[in-house]
This record gives sequence, structure tokens and C-alpha cells, in this order.
Amino acid sequence: MRDVPELVDGYRRFLAIRYPQEAALYRSLAQAGQAPKTMVIACCDSRVDPAAIFSAGPGQLFIVRNVANLVPPFEPHGDYHGTSAALEFAVTGLEVDTILVMGHARCGGVRAFLDGLDQRPAKRGFIDSWLSLLNAARTEALRDAAGGPIEKQQQALEHASVRHSIENLWTFPFIKERLNDGRLRVRGAYFDIANGKLLTLDPASGRFGPLD
Repeated sequence: MRDVPELVDGYRRFLAIRYPQEAALYRSLAQAGQAPKTMVIACCDSRVDPAAIFSAGPGQLFIVRNVANLVPPFEPHGDYHGTSAALEFAVTGLEVDTILVMGHARCGGVRAFLDGLDQRPAKRGFIDSWLSLLNAARTEALRDAAGGPIEKQQQALEHASVRHSIENLWTFPFIKERLNDGRLRVRGAYFDIANGKLLTLDPASGRFGPLD
């Protein structure tokens, strides 16, 4: 790893500055294990770091990141389900009390999906298969942004995908059970990279609005 200087330099700064400030916390976490109360499902985008956005320290957030911050529906059959496995561990193992699905502006995955609707490029394997999860939100988003520029369509799909990911969370039996008996709550949010504003999803109206 010595040939990746930005990582080496970053680690050295961590070891010299941050770790001494939080050494007791790290030792405690090493002994006691983790017990986060919140799981965040966010995008892989390097500009959208949940720990930075929420000023969270070690042990506070259980985070899973994937392309376009998507939650697949419950599918008990198949081979590899990284996001579903993380959900199962967070809910049944760590017993988090909140799951937050956080979308963001200018998402490259969402834009690639929209561009592919017209271009119909050769299938790109893993990416296209994963982004096909956006099909469920496509009709709603394009209806809301009908006749608008591509940027408006993209934002509408970014919003709709958060709503549909939350709907997919309800298809997991262990999540539905806990939502129904009050042990778990699900929330949605949307981060604008350019201005740092965080919008939250109103469960009643299905609309995003500024965080009070």
C-alpha cells in the first residue's frame, strides 16, 4: 500500500491526530463490540460520506453503501445479496432502531440509468443488473418531471428511488415485523452535494423538505 501515498498520508494523520483524541473510545469499542442505533443506506459516491454529513464518530453508524443507494426487494433465493445481508445483520443482530435511506443529488448511477433509457447500450453486466432496480421508480419519476430537462428528471428519480427503496424494506419479514410492533423505524433523506443541504422525507406526504 506504500505506493498509494494519499492513503498512507491520511493514515499517518489519523494516527498522529485523531486516534490519540479517541483512543479510549476505540479501546472500548474493541472490547465491547459495536452497538449502533442507526443503519444508513447510502451511495458509493465518494462525495457523499454519511459519517461526515452526520458528524458521526466510531461506532455510531452502521453503514452500507452501494451504487445509487438502492434497497432490493426481499429475495430469499439466489447467491449473493450484500445489501440484504447487511440489513439482516443490522436488524436481527445489532438490533438497530432506525434505518435511514439517503439519496443524493447528481447521482452518477441514476444518470447512467436515465441515459441508458434512450441509448440502449450493450449490457454492462453487474451495473445494469443492479440499476434495473430503478425501473420500479421510473414511471413515477418521469411522470413528476414530464417535459422537464434531464436534470429535473434525474432529481425526480433520485427522490422516487428513496421512496421505492423504503417500500422494498417492508418486503423483508424481519423488518416488517419490527416496523409493525414499533421496534424499528424507517426514514428517508436526500443530500445536495453543492450546498450541503439535507432534505428529509415526510412519510405522510411522500415529499422531501428542509430539515428543521
